[in-house]
Amino acid sequence: MKALKQLSLLALEAVIVPMLAAEQRCPGNVATVTPRFVQRALIVIPVWINQTGPYDFLVDTGTQITAIDPSLARELGLKPRGTIGVFTVASYARAPITILDTLEANSHVVEKPLAIVQDFREIQAIDSHIRGTLGENFLARFDLLIDYAHKLLCLDETKVMRGRVRGEHIPLLLPKYSEDEMQYEGEMQYEKRLVVSVNLSRAGRRQILLQLDSGCDGPLLYAGNREREPEILNQATLRVPGTSKAQKAFAVLPPQDIRIGSLTLSGVPFVTPVNPEKNAPRRQEDGLLPTMLFQRVFISGSDHFAIFQPW
Repeated sequence: MKALKQLSLLALEAVIVPMLAAEQRCPGNVATVTPRFVQRALIVIPVWINQTGPYDFLVDTGTQITAIDPSLARELGLKPRGTIGVFTVASYARAPITILDTLEANSHVVEKPLAIVQDFREIQAIDSHIRGTLGENFLARFDLLIDYAHKLLCLDETKVMRGRVRGEHIPLLLPKYSEDEMQYEGEMQYEKRLVVSVNLSRAGRRQILLQLDSGCDGPLLYAGNREREPEILNQATLRVPGTSKAQKAFAVLPPQDIRIGSLTLSGVPFVTPVNPEKNAPRRQEDGLLPTMLFQRVFISGSDHFAIFQPW
């Protein structure tokens, strides 16, 4: 989980290809979800919990475990099963954990998934209807296509869709957990994080590892891991006076080009946390890569690859 990531409010218009009008169907006639987009970045779909709903949840590939608002947990009568460690962008905390009977999205049902109970006031300040996030312990069971251009989302457990999607396969890496994360007895090892290797124009030849994240609205580089920290972080500048408290938690980095396989995105702005907490984890990956930078993204969790801008 990542606190405040949805509040960075970066001006990414220059790097996002304009939306296109086309048919609103998933490849291979896979059942289509028409999501609601919040601030053009956050993807909201209806879900059912324990056969009740629907409830508005964010689709978040950057979150390993599904999270539920405390008020919804009370409405559903969910029983806590202890607490569990939760990492955010700049801190570590503990949150209550529960077990759902069923979690359903677009007729896809997962039985007995774990979920944490987490405060959503910051997100609800943007959209009061959001009641939780749909994490990788649900999403990783399906092939996933996010299509910003045509405003649709596709979940496929039959593997039909991957035969209809064309484009360069970019491997999803499986980074080992850092020592900081392992000291919490492997609490966060629900699902492997979706990580790709990229080149940044201001980071020299070193490969940069970025977690593919549909739950954030701007690229981010972590601070605090001196062993892997890109030198570009030394060029960070604070936001101008007058920005919100949440925005001031991040410093702005100079725009740079991102190269993923044969694809290049030009002039992409990054941010970095200004004052990460002392207990913030040192991660193996370097930061976050939002899916909203692309018209379309196809993700195969089972076969460990992603296609950016598929056709």
